[in-house]
Amino acid sequence: MNPGSHFGLVSRGLFVGAALFALVPAALAQGSDDAVKSIPEPVVATPTGLESPAQQLQTQQTTAPAPSAPADGYVPSDETKKLTGKKLIEAPLAHLSGLDAAIAEKLRELIANRGDRFASRKEERDAIEVFFRDRGFKPLWTENGKAKANTAATAEFLKKVGEDGLDPADYPAPDFSVSEADKLAEAELAYTVEVLDFIRHASSGRIHPSRTFRDTEYKHDGLDPLDSLKKVAASTNISETLAGFHPQHEQYKLLKAELAKARQKQEAEPVRIPHGQLIRFNPKKPQEDARVPLLRQRLGLPAKDDKFYDKELMEAVIAFQKTAKITAGGTVGPQTVDTMNGVSRDRTEDIIIANMERWRWVPRDLGNNHVITSIPGFYLRVYRDRQEVWETRVVVGMPNKITPITTQEMSFITVNPTWNVPPSIIARDYIPALRQDPEAMKRMGMRVETRKDGTLHISQPPGDANALGRLRFNFPNKFLVYQHDTPLRQLFAHEARAYSAGCVRVQDPLKYAELLLNMARPGEDWTQEKVRKMYGGQEHKLDFKNLIPIHIIYNTAEVRDGKLIIRKDIYNVDAATIRNLKATGNERRQLEVAIRHPDPTPGRQALTLEGYHGDSRGFDLFGIFRR
Repeated sequence: MNPGSHFGLVSRGLFVGAALFALVPAALAQGSDDAVKSIPEPVVATPTGLESPAQQLQTQQTTAPAPSAPADGYVPSDETKKLTGKKLIEAPLAHLSGLDAAIAEKLRELIANRGDRFASRKEERDAIEVFFRDRGFKPLWTENGKAKANTAATAEFLKKVGEDGLDPADYPAPDFSVSEADKLAEAELAYTVEVLDFIRHASSGRIHPSRTFRDTEYKHDGLDPLDSLKKVAASTNISETLAGFHPQHEQYKLLKAELAKARQKQEAEPVRIPHGQLIRFNPKKPQEDARVPLLRQRLGLPAKDDKFYDKELMEAVIAFQKTAKITAGGTVGPQTVDTMNGVSRDRTEDIIIANMERWRWVPRDLGNNHVITSIPGFYLRVYRDRQEVWETRVVVGMPNKITPITTQEMSFITVNPTWNVPPSIIARDYIPALRQDPEAMKRMGMRVETRKDGTLHISQPPGDANALGRLRFNFPNKFLVYQHDTPLRQLFAHEARAYSAGCVRVQDPLKYAELLLNMARPGEDWTQEKVRKMYGGQEHKLDFKNLIPIHIIYNTAEVRDGKLIIRKDIYNVDAATIRNLKATGNERRQLEVAIRHPDPTPGRQALTLEGYHGDSRGFDLFGIFRR
């Protein structure tokens, strides 16, 4: 309806004010508590590197400036930096004899002059140079020109990495049966790179998280390649050592077992029902449908010569729907068909592998005390002394206002928080309204300030109606999200709870606060009542003495009470993960490189009244004002 049609009945200001009063509850229901993020075009973060070993040989300097850190965060260790400026070709050889001495000489020349041909990743090339230099270029995989026992055991182990969702073809063993020193030296270097590839893939993933999900930040940069090579060289049980590079999380191991089960099933999959028109029971004129024989087979009824949807079949369908909690009254529609079909075996394998890949992104040590929040599971679990002690329901971001996948550290709780409206919501919802009625928000109890740079700051004071409720759980992060209480309690009754604009709303925030405070501030005997007594109009900050890791994960496959649970892929992360994992060649290698997503926070002018263009073309599909 055109607001202009109301002129003469109410003033324009009163009309806009009424609209704004209606806007706030709607905004709260949609998740106006959080920062909304845009999806800009990715910018490839191009790593920088040192000069090649061949170039290093030409320099006469004994020292050189430390290399700049590439965009993927790699910073050479002090031990690696010692290599800078040295003439690798002059590094001493170990006291070897015969073919081993010849291989060592060739290996030294190969690493010095052509190392980048074998290892494209700078951090691994540096590690290989230091590793072999420090052992006098003594071969790792051969002795007297023959493959060692550990070499054969490594090859056997890598042939079986498909059990962990990796591809054995990515780690081929070279031919160690040749007798020429130069070919054996090449095989030494090639296999060292292959093993480092496996270690990197096993420990931190085949695909960089930023390639799969826009809003992701895990504090896990993978294992140090030099330290990993030393472990391999010193191993007395190489299979055990290599297996240790895989994630050691309980869920990872349980998913691996489920992957094996999915692949070992010999029985035929249940018959699959095609989609089509609705099938309803009509006692006077039974409906005929070509899918009726398949329905009878799927539900275990005897076959018939006709294709009529009779009472017997209808009752079997109702029994199935009740078990599956589908309220359809015997009508066969899309939901019933999808539930009957379930997830195909191949699809189950893909989903399990995708979830195993995402467990590689998570820090290897979750923390003695920690919290796991599942986006597709809509739950939050608290772990004390590495044991689960409590679970509650949560509300997460809508599919177009996503909750980030991240690991952060919770550092304090705010009691009676002020809601500082995120810049995205100011740009999307409030600036257009303020241009029509500058006083409407003040009448609603919202505080509006114009800063010195002309940008607007809008806030809501503490209170029962505050969008954040009475408690906010803070883990500072670049996404501007957190966990918090909410006045919208009714949303927790829903099975699927993706309603917020990115933050995580907690069903039982008082119990959550009690548990966290007793872990973060031991000896103070925190109770729910002690926290409740702090409720009022004054904001209180409860700093943590012990920071608590918060892991927000995307686990569409989980083993719970011995059963595999497959959840809906609400953000299409499975689809992206599976697609990326199935890439090959140069595309797959490129997917290992991080991409940088620009800051999603609206720019300064988007937060000024002048910056608003006055029509919907200024907004992207995520609701953020885009210049």
